[in-house]
Amino acid sequence: MLKTVKFGGSSLADAAQFRKCAKIIHSDASRRYVVVSAPGKRSWNDIKITDLLYRCCDAAQNDLDFSDSFRLVRERYCEIVRELGLELDLTAKLDHIEKKLRNKVDRDYAGSRGEYLSAMVMAAYLDWPLIDSEDYILFREDGSFDAEATQEKLSFILQDTPCAVFPGFYGGLPDGRVHTFSRGGSDISGAIVARASASDLYENWTDVSGLLSCDPRIVDNPAPIDVISYAELRELAYMGASVLHESAIFPVKAAGIPVNIRNTNDPDAPGTMIQTNPKERHGRTITGIAGRGCYTSIMIEKDQMNEEVGFAMRVLQVLARHNIIVEHIPTGIDIMSVIVPSDQLAPMRDEVMAELWAETRADSIKINDNMALLTVVGQGMKNQLGAAGRVFGALGHAGINVNMIDQGSDELNLIIGIDAEDLNPAIRALYHEFFG
Repeated sequence: MLKTVKFGGSSLADAAQFRKCAKIIHSDASRRYVVVSAPGKRSWNDIKITDLLYRCCDAAQNDLDFSDSFRLVRERYCEIVRELGLELDLTAKLDHIEKKLRNKVDRDYAGSRGEYLSAMVMAAYLDWPLIDSEDYILFREDGSFDAEATQEKLSFILQDTPCAVFPGFYGGLPDGRVHTFSRGGSDISGAIVARASASDLYENWTDVSGLLSCDPRIVDNPAPIDVISYAELRELAYMGASVLHESAIFPVKAAGIPVNIRNTNDPDAPGTMIQTNPKERHGRTITGIAGRGCYTSIMIEKDQMNEEVGFAMRVLQVLARHNIIVEHIPTGIDIMSVIVPSDQLAPMRDEVMAELWAETRADSIKINDNMALLTVVGQGMKNQLGAAGRVFGALGHAGINVNMIDQGSDELNLIIGIDAEDLNPAIRALYHEFFG
């Protein structure tokens, strides 16, 4: 058994959390590759290390003094090292980082240093080698991740490295500069290391005991999800309902490596297991419910639209020219709707509308800015007669009007368009229908 483990920022917020992580690692000899984030918040009013580094970088770019902010970074790491009893002097490294910041280094380098310093501390505490991700997680010149080049180079070095610590969140560009993933990207780094090491399991340690069936800010104490498929997770994560970066599933999914979401502060809890085809299911029709607002519906109406070749293509080309993502395309005989993110449409709304009128010569074009998308996810739906009826029955009893319905051909999920103000009541209604 071989495991790659990743610890998030809350798991590394201070020396006590570092000790918890080390105890978890030492409690299982199969945990041999460790990926770390930058220290997170110690309390609700604390500041994450990465945010402090970005603050320093932005100040330097504007010729402002950032001494106080960097002093907090310096004190935080020195405190962790001191309380862990390490003979590790980070002074030279911190001085070098501060000098680079004063020379107006880019945000990618600045943001990556939290993970780099965390990895130095963890490697010293475990007495394990440190492998700098800058040299082995590779990006192309355009900033896109080069999965195969990374796999080749990283798997080669790991053949002769029985255990190691990696900084998460970043890698290197061909010209030697540091490049980061999007925020939360240490999850991706962990998945990359899991694939390259051919791990049997990727454990992602955070501050919650796995995934929940819906947002706990909307429903009190929602049921935990004990096992979920990659496909189900992808659907829920797309609506923002995940403690795992949504891009982190691709490296491990391709390699068939399951992911276990665990809680650093409750290591005995089993958490959530993510697998390609889970054999042990929770027995429920629905796995999870999620949703988010801030969508706009553009409804285009034109007589005999269905007989006009290329009509839909022209609509989509207009949106593509403005780099606007199309979420869904519900259609009728003479009506075509496109659902787009409101924030993407807003800055160029007038131009898009003018082009749509010109390209389609529609009879009418109507816009609804007050839309939310609600997704109900569960592989059990395809084998459960009346599942969709229960969904719409629950919404009807709650007095919620449905504006759009879209169901994938695999029957894995049901996506429903509703008014934005109905989103939270809809989630509560569906939760009580399916989870009790």
